[in-house]
Amino acid sequence: MSLGMPAAAEVQPASFAFSAENRARVEVILKRYPQDRPESAVLPLLDLAQRQHDNWLPVAAMDHVAELLGMPPIKVYEVASFYTMFNKAPVGRHLVQICRTTPCWLCGSDEVTRALKDATGAAPGETSGDFTVVEVECLGACVNAPVVQINDDFYEDLDYDSTVALVEALKRGETPAIGSQTRRRGGEPAGGAKTLAAARPPAAPPAS
Repeated sequence: MSLGMPAAAEVQPASFAFSAENRARVEVILKRYPQDRPESAVLPLLDLAQRQHDNWLPVAAMDHVAELLGMPPIKVYEVASFYTMFNKAPVGRHLVQICRTTPCWLCGSDEVTRALKDATGAAPGETSGDFTVVEVECLGACVNAPVVQINDDFYEDLDYDSTVALVEALKRGETPAIGSQTRRRGGEPAGGAKTLAAARPPAAPPAS
């Protein structure tokens, strides 16, 4: 569940249509589903429309998807409203979703939230510059808590300082290394493997 996501935009574009490039992608997506069930493609088509439209879905885009799939527009609205991955209002270039479920909270998500506010100027539910910050319930990386998702990427094992460093890198236009910010391997203990250590493959070099 997303907490604090901006409400649907009051100002809406008059029209929307897939670009030629994305229309070709639509045809590829439709071939994945039975010809008599085109509505099965509603999720990937909404995602494609959102990516084309600066990471948010206007009503015109939902109507366009409905027309392509032969669905009543209300059915598409229902899907877009149910899944929090769809944004119904403009968001910043960096959509920061901070997990606030119990494991992340116990591991210090309050400090991550404070760092995000200090570094971006945006509290949960707010946009400041290129950053929109929202709270979400469980990003599924509990073993490496606290975790945030920024657009499509996950950043784990965060604390105040590493969160600020992450934001500052994004401000500089850099691409921070995804995953654990303490270089933890997958879901192994924070202090390193305790069993079968000799069988482990060599450590990968840090991402640049």
